[in-house]
Amino acid sequence: MIEPIVFDFLTQLKANNNREWFNEHKAFFNEAKTSFESSMQQFIDLVHEVDPSVGNLSTKECVFRIYRDTRFAKDKTPYKTNMGGFVAKGGRKSTMAGYYLHVEPGACMIAGGSYCPPSDVLKAIRREIYNFADEYKAIINADEFNTVFPQRFEDKLKMAPKGFPKDFEDIDLLKYKSFAPLHPIADEELTGAKATQNVKHVLTILEPHNTFINRGIEAEEDEIVL
Repeated sequence: MIEPIVFDFLTQLKANNNREWFNEHKAFFNEAKTSFESSMQQFIDLVHEVDPSVGNLSTKECVFRIYRDTRFAKDKTPYKTNMGGFVAKGGRKSTMAGYYLHVEPGACMIAGGSYCPPSDVLKAIRREIYNFADEYKAIINADEFNTVFPQRFEDKLKMAPKGFPKDFEDIDLLKYKSFAPLHPIADEELTGAKATQNVKHVLTILEPHNTFINRGIEAEEDEIVL
């Protein structure tokens, strides 16, 4: 699924993260970029198979640029040392829960859900969990889900979020600021003969979580429209 040239380029870029090297190797970058975009289209197609609600998306709508915004960053290296894309209804800039592919030598992952959503979206997700806590817990506590997604973003509020009762039985679930499961995946699992099978399996386990989250987000949007 991911061709070796992508890993080769990113490995060299990490060791030479400067504009001079990048400009001298622009053809190498373009070749790796084209390869990754082809792989990303495969990823988009797999997501659509598992979750048709994302709609028909192009790589342009999903792939992130390799150029870093260093205006307010202490790290002034100009390029990301990974390639990635986010597949969700509306594309990479969407506030809907989606599916993220991150390719970085030795640190690849497939993640999803909703990472650091804006306050109105976060409130909608919390409301959905509050109203259907048992359904959400059945998804995230399932053995296979926990096996595939052993990591989650742990940034939480110290107190109950505003607008929700402090004595709610599952208040700890509502304290999360992100609802984004993460699956670390070995480089060889993305390059071997079973790469497509490996990725589709992860996406299939993630889909019920995303569908639950998006139901809450869309319910909030419908309410605003009404």
